[in-house]
Amino acid sequence: MLVTLDEAKLYLKVDCDTDDSLITSCINSAEELCEDILRFPLIEFVEVPETVKQAALYAIGNLYEQRETVDMHSMIDLMKRLLFAYRKEGW
Repeated sequence: MLVTLDEAKLYLKVDCDTDDSLITSCINSAEELCEDILRFPLIEFVEVPETVKQAALYAIGNLYEQRETVDMHSMIDLMKRLLFAYRKEGW
């Protein structure tokens, strides 16, 4: 897992456990988005660059905090800019 539940909750400033399943779902979605943008599985990193982790946290924050109104196009555009240096030409 790129981001743990505890790391995500700290980033989101969530203290309770009531949204743990929602946050876990956001983590999984963010990781899938990162892999889709990077065009390779995250497990291929020997050490995950901080920029990649920040891109995932950005996605988690948007998916959680704006879950009803998230602008996926803008979110993915920024993620692509963050992850561009690590992106492969194709799968």
